[in-house]
Amino acid sequence: MRHVLGIAVFAAVTAGCTGPEIACTAIGFPIGIGLSIPAPAGISKATLEACWRGQCVTRDVGLHPETSAGATTCTGTGPDSSCGTSMVPTGGLHGFADVPGLPAEPVEVTVRFDDGKPHTIEVTPAMSEPNGPGCGKAGPQAQLVAGRDHELRAR
Repeated sequence: MRHVLGIAVFAAVTAGCTGPEIACTAIGFPIGIGLSIPAPAGISKATLEACWRGQCVTRDVGLHPETSAGATTCTGTGPDSSCGTSMVPTGGLHGFADVPGLPAEPVEVTVRFDDGKPHTIEVTPAMSEPNGPGCGKAGPQAQLVAGRDHELRAR
């Protein structure tokens, strides 16, 4: 009986040594390339082509108005108080292109806006951890920003 009790105590003690359990959600995570256009004068559409290892994927990028958090208002200062904010337009546009098979290695990206002129950059998509460290990597993404002359840079 003493031997069985010793095993149970050892199991209980060592189980507590693994640290706190991490809660990981089953969050959806798109693999692809985001595009932000802070000053979209003359831009209403974008097409993105991503190429790596001899293959290319072309996607239309649905552009939507960019927003940011506006002024915050609070009612009270106690534990039962609440605060709120509204999203306000920034004047920019943003979109995302799903790119199946996008690797976490250098990719050549070409974006064409309304005028059809190509704007090219090489970018390395990064693996993301949408649930934070300890929950695993979800897939690669890259984020691009278009400048005033539509030149691209990685964010």
